[in-house]
Amino acid sequence: MNDLASVIESARADFAHAGAPAELEDAKARYLGKAGLVTERLKSLASLPVEEKKARGAEINAAKQAIETALAERRADLAHRLLEMQLAAQALDVSLPGRSRGGGSIHPVSRALERIEAIFASMGFEVADGPEIETDWYSFTALNNPENHPARSMQDTFYVDLKDDEGRWLNLRPHTSPMQIRHAQAHARRYAGTAVMPDVRVIAPGRTYRVDSDATHSPMFHQVEGLWLGENVSFRDLKAVYLDFIQAFFETTELKLRFRPSYFPFTEPSAEIDVMFEHGPLARRWLEVSGSGQVHPQVVRNMGFDAERVIGFAFGSGIDRLAMLRYGIDDLRLFFDGDLRFLRQFA
Repeated sequence: MNDLASVIESARADFAHAGAPAELEDAKARYLGKAGLVTERLKSLASLPVEEKKARGAEINAAKQAIETALAERRADLAHRLLEMQLAAQALDVSLPGRSRGGGSIHPVSRALERIEAIFASMGFEVADGPEIETDWYSFTALNNPENHPARSMQDTFYVDLKDDEGRWLNLRPHTSPMQIRHAQAHARRYAGTAVMPDVRVIAPGRTYRVDSDATHSPMFHQVEGLWLGENVSFRDLKAVYLDFIQAFFETTELKLRFRPSYFPFTEPSAEIDVMFEHGPLARRWLEVSGSGQVHPQVVRNMGFDAERVIGFAFGSGIDRLAMLRYGIDDLRLFFDGDLRFLRQFA
């Protein structure tokens, strides 16, 4: 019996030292294999008397069961350790904070547009919105820009496969001036026959289209046009309004405006508006920001007013250009690339 007890202890010790399933199976073979210590003792029973064989056989079987129990426990222990290693390698740390979906932000052009609308609203201007697909009359003729006029060559560039009531192709508006005409016409109809007609004060922001594409131009761009009509609206009012606007937009009074004579069919006289900043990376340089002028009498008549009584001014500014100056952007194409690295700067 004592030798069996030592065999059991030896088996338990060997099983405990086995660090892998293969090592454990090698240790098992030393005790329970065909030539194992327990197996050899079972074979030796054949030479014993019957009574002694029964007693000795019971002792050997008890030792064999103890060794098999120790073997099963060690197998379970190794399997558990292997499972823990696999779980550790494939672990998901649920204690980490969740990854939330990133919040959006307003596009810099939209941000500039909202700022422009707020500034002019504070001056009493309405905001007009309308169709981007327009008729030839609203896009050109009503603006004193008749068919085949050379001034149309850079503007009548995008047409759609639709015609108006007069059989003329519809176009993607090259400017937001059509909304000035539409708004002024509605104003004239609303107050027709009244003794006193309020002034027309409106801005028309929106998308416009022309064939043009480089670092400072795009086939689709954003424009805001302003119109003020009344019985006593002069070029002096244009200068005052635009100066107030440009100072509010850039949040500085340290700038100068220059009205440079130019030509537009829909205004007379006409002027390009340039701005010069006194400080910053663009300091001491004249930069064009708008076209402007006194509304041409023929355009006033096309709006439905008496050109002998009603005068006023109009201007058109590129919202993209103003946004580039405000945010220090040197390439217009960045607005349309959709690069999140660029857009996150304005979040």
